[in-house]
Amino acid sequence: MSRTLIIAEHDGQTLNPSTAKCASCAAAIGHDYDIVVMGSSISEVASQAASIGGTADVIAIEADHLQAPVAVNLAAEVVALADAYSHILGPSTTFGRDLMPRIAALLGVNQVSDISAVEGSHHFKRPIYAGNAVVDVTAPESATLVATVRVASWKAVSNDGNASLENRPAAHPPSAHTRYIGLESGGGERPDLQTASRVISGGRAMGSRENFEMIYSLADLIGAGAGASRAAVDADYCPNDMQVGQTGKIIAPDLYIAFGISGAIQHVTGIKDAGTIVAVNKDADAPIFEVADIGLAADLFNVIPEMKQLLS
Repeated sequence: MSRTLIIAEHDGQTLNPSTAKCASCAAAIGHDYDIVVMGSSISEVASQAASIGGTADVIAIEADHLQAPVAVNLAAEVVALADAYSHILGPSTTFGRDLMPRIAALLGVNQVSDISAVEGSHHFKRPIYAGNAVVDVTAPESATLVATVRVASWKAVSNDGNASLENRPAAHPPSAHTRYIGLESGGGERPDLQTASRVISGGRAMGSRENFEMIYSLADLIGAGAGASRAAVDADYCPNDMQVGQTGKIIAPDLYIAFGISGAIQHVTGIKDAGTIVAVNKDADAPIFEVADIGLAADLFNVIPEMKQLLS
């Protein structure tokens, strides 16, 4: 049976926009698609999933041990549903990168990662070499296809769906060898980097953790997410969950502003799908100016206060 299952990402209250972007990929594959929502007290999230355009059915699996995003518990539930589906999709976010390989291993198949374009039901394109090349990937049609969707490459589908909702109990008990301790985030109350429409990032040129407060204050002024280059994270100017790039988070905001970031290819990989890229760097030869839509060769310590004054 040719049918696609999308694994919903959520925080217990709100559906992550990555789910609607996975639906866009599923629509391109061409099969009917369902969404599975797993968690505890998830009626509101399931309703949000049902409104995603094109969704046929929403399967809500509710259990206390599914409240935390523990991959070993969630994967077992997905595998229990797998026989009814030819394709299983998840987002290429931290959540999806943790969960999808486990599902693939349990099903005994190879995972397809970072689908950026669909050429056929089992024929895809995905970036490699930090986005410098794109390869064709053809998966066997005889096995269940498990894949992550490069959410930065897809637009969310419309929010005009009216899918039917089916509630199911958990098929498996909680794992006996893995337990959830807690979740800590260094990003505060700012928008999540992977869903924010505006992101402001700082690099090594910020000089210190104290100076990085300038990034936070400017981001707060315009309701933006706050990001960083790997160099800034390695220098301990900010938490590692703020890292943008190949080894961090791949993002596609409408507006991306980079202060003091040179533009190494690993960082550019994470931002190249942004709508508008603005770069501020006092080195006029910095590589980031090659990808920036707007570039300013100036001292960020002068530019940021001026921007704050103009925006206040």
